[in-house]
Amino acid sequence: MEEEVPRVELTQRAAELVRQLRAMHGPLMFHQSGGCCDGSAPMCYPDGEFRTGDSDVLLAELSVDGVAEPVTFWMSRSQYQAWSHTRLIVDVVPGRGSGFSLEAPEGVRFLTRSRVVEA
Repeated sequence: MEEEVPRVELTQRAAELVRQLRAMHGPLMFHQSGGCCDGSAPMCYPDGEFRTGDSDVLLAELSVDGVAEPVTFWMSRSQYQAWSHTRLIVDVVPGRGSGFSLEAPEGVRFLTRSRVVEA
């Protein structure tokens, strides 16, 4: 039986930052639009602060050790069409992004890396 490859995963550094942000802001969510505000960087918001709708796809409910509830990861449907063949790996890099993501004041930013997933 073939094991399903996760659509989205967090690096250890990203999971650590999610735990820190969860402690400060409560339940969290990610949204990756591919538009303005830091290009296609994943933005982290308090859960429900970014309104999703029919133009968005729920890619994952990420379980993070030490975080009670899953962290949802959304992407705009148009962006998903371009990235549907990839596994998204959320990482953290130094530097402040130009968006409204919760990690901005911490001097780091989330970044999505990708790997092609074979059909």
